[in-house]
Amino acid sequence: MDPADALALLMSPAGRVDPYPTYEQLRAHGPVVQAGPVFYLVTGYAEADEILRDARFGVMDDDLRDQFMPGWRESPAVLSISRSMLRTNPPDHSRMRRLAAGAFTPRRINAMRDVIEAQADELVDGMLAAGRDGAPVDFMADFAYPLPVGVICALLGVPAADRPLFRRWAADLTGVLEPEITPEELAVADRGAVELRDYFTELVRARRRAPGDDLTSALVQAHDGPDPAAADRTRAGADGARLSADELLANLIVLLVAGFETTTNLLGNGLVALLDHPREAAALRTHPEFAPAYVEELLRYDSPVQLTSRMSTAPSRHGGLDLPAASWLIVMLGAANRDPRRYPEPARFDPWRPQPHPLSFGAGPHYCLGAALARLEAQVAFPLLLRRLPGLALAGTPERRVRLTLRGYATLPVTVGGPAGRGASAGAGADRGTPAGAAGATP
Repeated sequence: MDPADALALLMSPAGRVDPYPTYEQLRAHGPVVQAGPVFYLVTGYAEADEILRDARFGVMDDDLRDQFMPGWRESPAVLSISRSMLRTNPPDHSRMRRLAAGAFTPRRINAMRDVIEAQADELVDGMLAAGRDGAPVDFMADFAYPLPVGVICALLGVPAADRPLFRRWAADLTGVLEPEITPEELAVADRGAVELRDYFTELVRARRRAPGDDLTSALVQAHDGPDPAAADRTRAGADGARLSADELLANLIVLLVAGFETTTNLLGNGLVALLDHPREAAALRTHPEFAPAYVEELLRYDSPVQLTSRMSTAPSRHGGLDLPAASWLIVMLGAANRDPRRYPEPARFDPWRPQPHPLSFGAGPHYCLGAALARLEAQVAFPLLLRRLPGLALAGTPERRVRLTLRGYATLPVTVGGPAGRGASAGAGADRGTPAGAAGATP
């Protein structure tokens, strides 16, 4: 299969639902493959890592959008994403990221563990109540969505009563992140962008009237400055960086959406992988200290983010190919995470791989700001689910979202079985699932 045919298959509904066979078709042509004039696909781990860290590559800016997407300013979804740190290059990207980074320091993230554990316990209680008679429970709706949305909304200062609103709005908006989008899909994304923008406009007004100890209040201050007369300033140097009005709203939207979409997909993809591998799940149930290594392998094995894109600003050479300036690259993170040069037997789920370092959260300047928070949520959630729901099982066939960039499930029906109870430990028999030498050591 030539690269053009493989790419067409990848863009099809079947290719999006299961992209991994197509990645291997592309990989047969090399770690970097030319798929059109100045258009390249990156499947190799080393090449993807290098490109994401290389200062000669950036995200698509306004000038390039004008070239590739005429009329993009008429789309609320594209316009909103383009004004956020997700789609800007230095120095604007650095300025915006620095203003939000204080909410994601290691100390602040670690301090959230107890809150995450309490929320996860409450959600498991709800799953047990809903499935007490053996009725199927949708894991995505009842756990994988509400846990991370609750955490990011707490950081942003979003009222708990408003959290159910965001699942559809975010699902609509994130269609604009796909490598191809139809006019109908773009209209849906625009609707989500408008609804999110309207919501955050009101939240910003509320935080101006009554600031709180939350990220929204901090970013409002970064726009307004210390006095009302400073509100029109959009730049103020390294020591007094400011946000424009558009940047304020765009970054609040992206922080919310990115704050739960990736983690929601990690939880869904990861649970299916664990249920498909009962021996490994039994080991984690007995040894929750293995959770960090398990989460790294789950991120590698079925990445919640499958691709990103970069544009080159200068000639370079990667994967044996000379890439001219103004090249457009699709960096396939999901393919890089299964590069056999990096990971022996890459299609095998193996939480005892030494130091996997998947590229699921990217690398370089655009490395995911909330990666540590997403990891912590998953490290808490999976051992807790396995311990409190020892009879957890699939109830029918999960339904994948027909998306490539953000890979996850639309629905994931499970039966919860009998409860083990809060604070209960797994039976000694579960230790039989632990591979030799794994017990008592970090894999």
